[in-house]
Amino acid sequence: MSPLMQISNPLPSLALLRCFEAAAKHQSFTEAAEELGLTQGAVSRHVKELEEQIGAALFLRQGRGVGLTDAGRNLYRELTLDLGRLRQTIGNAVAAGSRKEVLSIAVLPTFGARWLIPRLTNFKTDKPDLELVVQSRTEPFNMVENAVDLAIHFGVEDWPGARLTHLCKEKLAVVAAPRLIDEFGLREPANLFHAPRLHLSSRPLLWDALRQTLPTVEGSLRTGSYFDQFSLLISAAVAGLGAAILPTYLIERELQQGSLAEIVSAPDMQERSYFVAVPAGEIKPLTVQFINWIRKQVSPQLG
Repeated sequence: MSPLMQISNPLPSLALLRCFEAAAKHQSFTEAAEELGLTQGAVSRHVKELEEQIGAALFLRQGRGVGLTDAGRNLYRELTLDLGRLRQTIGNAVAAGSRKEVLSIAVLPTFGARWLIPRLTNFKTDKPDLELVVQSRTEPFNMVENAVDLAIHFGVEDWPGARLTHLCKEKLAVVAAPRLIDEFGLREPANLFHAPRLHLSSRPLLWDALRQTLPTVEGSLRTGSYFDQFSLLISAAVAGLGAAILPTYLIERELQQGSLAEIVSAPDMQERSYFVAVPAGEIKPLTVQFINWIRKQVSPQLG
């Protein structure tokens, strides 16, 4: 009997793995079900079946929600990479069969959803056969192993195994819902420190930097609430939970619609910028075209 016939632990089905990935991403069986077009019960059964095949618990049931175990976190981290490579491989095969061009892009989640995706139609205008493969990433990774043509990076100019092209700095602004501005008199910037303030967990010093640029602030100060994602911070600001310091390119829609209003520009105290990262070796002409295109897009918007 060949070694292949002796395998006693076959790989879990792609359906089970995809179900786990969605549940882990959302930390919710209900939201995973909505993404996959399944029932919540089906997601729960698929996850249980995967846990039985692996022989380890992947989720902790926490009341009405779920959280990942150590085994679940490890699997999710590796599986995300593997599924990304699989999607890219299939995309390349399909494109090769149809003779279409493929461009694989990794983006920061909120940047991609709020700024890049709405503009991609412009890039594709004269490329009707272009296949885009877009995935979200927040940290540097091996671009060659993951078959990614380019990535949008925010941080310092440091990405092992990649070449970086500077795009721009951020333009930051203090914003709030109009009713909060009226309630706390926020048209006078010094009053910002007597109103609820919202913070991004990864940028905890922005409000301190702003305070140093304003006149002396007297009275008690409110510490405010913290959020780990821009999308949550934006939603909280729109809901009137407090004032926030945000990149203006992320809230173009809210500023245009009037659900948020700019109070004052905020100083950029960071040594970080936006870059396009590409693999260190030779890159294809389509990647060069995209870099030239996005540099033209950002110059009036982000810099």
